[in-house]
Amino acid sequence: METPQADIFDLARSNKAEELKAALTAENVNITDNRGSTPLLIAAYHNNADAVKALLEAGADPDRQDAMGNTALMGISFKGYTGIGQLLLDHGAKVDLPNGNGSTALTFAATFGHQELIKLLLARGANKMLRDRSGKNPADYARAQGHHEAANLLS
Repeated sequence: METPQADIFDLARSNKAEELKAALTAENVNITDNRGSTPLLIAAYHNNADAVKALLEAGADPDRQDAMGNTALMGISFKGYTGIGQLLLDHGAKVDLPNGNGSTALTFAATFGHQELIKLLLARGANKMLRDRSGKNPADYARAQGHHEAANLLS
C-alpha cells in the first residue's frame, strides 16, 4: 500500500520516524508541497531529529530548496536548532548555499542571535563575509537586531 504524499509531510511534521521510514521510497523522499517544501525541510523546521535522521538516511537531499530558495539548514538557522544543524551538515548540507535573496544559513543565525549555531556554521566553513542582495553580511544583521555577542563572533 502506497502512502499518500500528504501523509509523508504529516509524518515528518509529527516526528513519527518509524512510520516515516516505512513510508519512504526513492520516489517520495524529496517530494515537494505547494510551497516547494520537502519533508526534510518540514521535519527540520519543527526540530524533529528522528524524522530528520530517517529522511537523510533514506536519501533526502539536504540542499533541496523551496520556492524561496530556502533549505532545511536555513530553516533551522532561523529557529536556532543547533542539533539539527549538526545532522544536516554531517549529511553534506552546503553551509554557504544562498537563497533567492542571497542569504545563507549564517545570515539567519546571525539575524536571530543564535550564537551556538553561528559557532557551528563557522566551524564548518561558513563564509562570514558573504553579502546578500542588499549588500549586507551576517554581522550587519546581528548588529541591526541588537545581537552584539553574535556580531562579535562574526567580526
